Amino acid sequence: MAKSQKLIVSTMILLYNIAIRLYQFSIFLFSFFYEKAKLWRSGRKDIFKKIKQEIDVSKKTIWIHCSSLGEFEQGRPIIEQIKKDLPDVQILLTFFSPSGFEIRKNYQQADYIFYLPLDTKKNAQQFIQLLQPQLVVFVKYEFWYHYLNELKIKQIPIILVSAVFREQQVFFKWHGSLFRKMLSFFEVIFVQDENSKNLLTRHFQGKIIVAGDTRIDRVLAIAKKKKAFPLVNKFADGSKVLVIGSSWPPDEDILLKYINQNKDSNWKYIVAPHEIDTAHLEQIEKKLSIASIRFSQLNQSNYKENKVLIIDNIGMLSSLYQYGKLAYIGGGFGAGIHNILEPMAFHLPVIFGPKYQKFEEANKQIASGGGFCIHNFNDFQKTMQLLNNKNAYEKSSQAVQTYLEDEQGATDQIMKLITKIIEQEAKRSDR
Repeated sequence: MAKSQKLIVSTMILLYNIAIRLYQFSIFLFSFFYEKAKLWRSGRKDIFKKIKQEIDVSKKTIWIHCSSLGEFEQGRPIIEQIKKDLPDVQILLTFFSPSGFEIRKNYQQADYIFYLPLDTKKNAQQFIQLLQPQLVVFVKYEFWYHYLNELKIKQIPIILVSAVFREQQVFFKWHGSLFRKMLSFFEVIFVQDENSKNLLTRHFQGKIIVAGDTRIDRVLAIAKKKKAFPLVNKFADGSKVLVIGSSWPPDEDILLKYINQNKDSNWKYIVAPHEIDTAHLEQIEKKLSIASIRFSQLNQSNYKENKVLIIDNIGMLSSLYQYGKLAYIGGGFGAGIHNILEPMAFHLPVIFGPKYQKFEEANKQIASGGGFCIHNFNDFQKTMQLLNNKNAYEKSSQAVQTYLEDEQGATDQIMKLITKIIEQEAKRSDR
């Protein structure tokens, strides 16, 4: 590395360390006012003491790190496959964010679950010394310099999975030298698409594998093990069913208006709102001028007389899509759309609001004709008219099916490498 380049990287490391300390200080301040910041701090209290007490270093360990809940869903199929294929290997799962840790802290497939200590040189050295992993897997968008550097020094293999790269990211900017250096620490990077591979090739000399999205393997597995709901099946009764998943009030304003204006159509509707508190359910019922019933009240004598089924409990949605012809996924008029892969696992075309760009699967569905973005009531009405056409519907459903067939199998590709590395590490330790 040229002297000037070394100087730039050294300067960036200094700035990085300052930024880390400023972040720590800001969390300290916010912890007096915000619960999430308070959890971030309290969850890391005495973290090294807890790790030392709990970790069994005599066993082979794979450390898997996820930033938050979204990354966890990417890593989950890998974790569960490791438990099946490598039962003697223990898994340590870490989170950076409370939104991931607090929801998944009792996840049964991981042997240990901790917050990741702040990325300082001292913390990284202590953490890795305590853990002594045979392999480290970072999921999607996590790049912590001191951890990656220490792992590289210790010659512990690191892989990155389910990664997506875009030109706008810091790796490809003039000031991204430190982040480009972090890329070099990975032995293999699994990306979700060819565009990511093409971008990465310019800056990463290691192995790049286009593996697809691990979440697809998971939703396909869930679809195979779907729960049956006999009363919902009777409610559907051969009708075309629009399943409305994880809807919010802005979604419902459009959808309920459409339902009211199309009372005499041959469609039925399953509405599974994101929030199922009593006030919200009553609000939905008041807006409807068509016969509706809650799932908790559905029985053998009333399923025929209602055209709208409102889901008033959690845990059913991923299996309800089996009864659908079409799906609308909420969140697109707020922070971002919810899971469109679950309905796609049943080959349903998907409709959603305008906040979808951060989701690669949604972008690909828009491009292929398996997904449809709406901005208002008129857009939704036109989309429903289009998909009422048999040929248009079949073409859209086929686009969804083709996408799943092309993208599945990421978990198997990643597991082949993980198994190979663990076997190599075992041979090395036996020498």
